[in-house]
Amino acid sequence: MDASLTLFLSQSNSDTQENLIGPYFLNQWRLKSKTLKPDPMEIEQDEELPPNELDTLNSSGGFSIIGPDKLSVNYPNVNLHGHDVGVVQANRPAPSKRLVYYFEMYVKNGGVKGQIAIGFTTPGFKLRRQPGWESNSYGYHGDDGLLYRGQGKGEACPVYSTGDTVGGGINYASQELFFTKNGTVVGTVLKDVKGPLFPTVAVHSQNEEVTVNFGKDPFVFDLKAYEAKERAKQHSTIEKLSIPQNASYGIVRSYLQHYGYEETLRMFDVESQSTLPPISFVQENGFTEDMNTYSLNQRKVLRQLIRNGQIDDAFGKLREWYPQIVQDGASGICFLLHCQNFIELVRVGKLEEAVLYGRTEFGKFYKLGDYDDLVKDCAALLAYEQPQKSSVGYLLGDSQREIVADAVNAMVLSTNPSVKDSRECLHSRLDRLLRQLSASFLEKRSLNGDQGEGFHLHRILNSSRKG
Repeated sequence: MDASLTLFLSQSNSDTQENLIGPYFLNQWRLKSKTLKPDPMEIEQDEELPPNELDTLNSSGGFSIIGPDKLSVNYPNVNLHGHDVGVVQANRPAPSKRLVYYFEMYVKNGGVKGQIAIGFTTPGFKLRRQPGWESNSYGYHGDDGLLYRGQGKGEACPVYSTGDTVGGGINYASQELFFTKNGTVVGTVLKDVKGPLFPTVAVHSQNEEVTVNFGKDPFVFDLKAYEAKERAKQHSTIEKLSIPQNASYGIVRSYLQHYGYEETLRMFDVESQSTLPPISFVQENGFTEDMNTYSLNQRKVLRQLIRNGQIDDAFGKLREWYPQIVQDGASGICFLLHCQNFIELVRVGKLEEAVLYGRTEFGKFYKLGDYDDLVKDCAALLAYEQPQKSSVGYLLGDSQREIVADAVNAMVLSTNPSVKDSRECLHSRLDRLLRQLSASFLEKRSLNGDQGEGFHLHRILNSSRKG
């Protein structure tokens, strides 16, 4: 169940059908007006500022010198012991709301001993020790080619020195860190730190010099190919799930039934007759096949009228077929319809008519106080020469018509005497499944320390098509 529905139900568990359905869709409108403005889960990756330079304020001071570009480091002195390492972290931690993070380091000079390292460290890491030698740190070392993870023993990888490019990455899906040499993955290690990790480089013998690339320049490693391979693994896991063909058929069919897509449903049934075995429809949460097909033709007509902007005609059909839905002229459903009628007048440039309509219909709603913010949004359309480009331009989009159409559809379904819980009228089975998928994805990410991607259906579908 989505957050907006949970919040509303907590406020009114014993309300009538209208007092549940109308306010629910009004709340959907409010949420859209604040976030449209893309879905927060869609933009969270862009909101995370990735590292773009080395931290010149918090470094191992004196042992290494950071260049003016804040991307190069050299070790000018002779090292004396294991606590005079020139360690530098990035200016920001690795972004975590994504599939993979990666950066590279080019070894300009391997110096006297080649004691260079690349890795990841926590915020409180001792900046005079090699990454990987201390707990909660990871490091791939050039002199011995070992991959350390906070222990004295390291895993064998190729050594590297002058002229080599090495990289370090975090795979949030597999919860692993991986390291590369000259474009090839050479080692992986389990990521057992849940908090933020800083990209880190270290130098520890005279004349060692490295340059870091946080993504400003092309990587030697093909990061896009690596990400595509990781996504292919995820899709392979999904493809192995065994779902009966008639189960997926039933989900799609119930979606078409729920939203009144009668003609599409008929074509879908015809196409499926030759490919599917006979289907027995099982009652789900009290909602049966008969309930889904209740007033299917009327719901189809009403949706088409609203999607075409013919609100007066939709009002007329409701008065004829379901007068109980519109008998309370101050209900949430009536408000949605009146607002949409006003919006349609603005859309076609009938501004004077819109003003008169607004004065006639909005007065009673504005006085109630529950609708004043939405009335103001509608009225604001009149203030702009090009309202579609304004802050309230979302009202002129197809998605606003869909909110109204969905609300009317739910109200019609709720008039079925067999319906005992009007919450079942709000969403189709497919909608509930997608909400559950999103919740499961977020729970999985929570278990990984709130790291990794969110659930983006369009991305999954698009990558499936490419595959």
